Amino acid sequence: MATKAFLLSILLFFFVSQIVLAHSDDDDHDHRKQSPFEFLKHLQGCHKGEKVKDVNKLKKYLEKFGYLNYTKNQSHANDDEFDDLLESAVKTYQLNYHIKATGVLDSKTISKMMMPRCGVADIINGTTSMRAGKIRHLLSAHNFRIVSHYSFFPGRPKWPASKNHLTYGFLPGTRSDAITPVARAFMTWAGNTHFEFTQTQDYRNADMTISFHRREHGDGAPFDGRGGTLAHAFAPQNGRFHYDADEQWSVSATQGAFHLETVALHEIGHLLGLGHSSVEGAIMFPSIGPGMTKGLHRDDIQGINDLYNVA
Repeated sequence: MATKAFLLSILLFFFVSQIVLAHSDDDDHDHRKQSPFEFLKHLQGCHKGEKVKDVNKLKKYLEKFGYLNYTKNQSHANDDEFDDLLESAVKTYQLNYHIKATGVLDSKTISKMMMPRCGVADIINGTTSMRAGKIRHLLSAHNFRIVSHYSFFPGRPKWPASKNHLTYGFLPGTRSDAITPVARAFMTWAGNTHFEFTQTQDYRNADMTISFHRREHGDGAPFDGRGGTLAHAFAPQNGRFHYDADEQWSVSATQGAFHLETVALHEIGHLLGLGHSSVEGAIMFPSIGPGMTKGLHRDDIQGINDLYNVA
């Protein structure tokens, strides 16, 4: 009887260990899974007039981030033809990212496009631009000027003047190590704006909410797995800020992981009404690499002050 029980325990142990190993293999596979932007690699050198596999994916990429719209001309919307509209969209992208606007998918353009980034579009409804270019007198006594490239959402939505004290809350299921980095990000914005922010446990009535989601999550902007879009947030007064739960996140600068606080700084900028900036040092620049950290830039502060008419 004891021998039979012993054999059963060995079989049970073997069965459980195989399940654990299978899950471990799945996790390893997820870690090795290619970025959703990986297809761009083999498009290097493509230009107008060519027909190359996955050019259609490039069109979807540029449509997602606001550079391309086939509404009026559907003839090449779903094929791999590198047409005039696509060339124009690539040129606009290159201008936004300080690359020579040739319309050709050179190595610099591909490299920028493959970087993990915010899911908010760079150009929204054709009415916004990352390169609006505002000349600001910073030191009028010395006639010193600088060009800023912050942007706003269409119609310049913002929080009303009567609401400079905003609350934020974390939805159930938010990973615990994100709480402090997000709180620090709100404190940084508070120190550079007229806003005050308070964390509340009553997330249902908070002005802003923070949460983690995977893939399709009901807001019309599905995430795409590891290495693509990292997070997104909505313009005032929507208040929603979502991290992609499939990404590797870290509290400190960690190789191979994305910095929770830096991404929060960027997304809070959207919550306050800022769009993307073409200034690479700005927190509102659309992309960031793993292991990188960043703080607020003069361009970000000028942008928020301009939006809220703060001198």
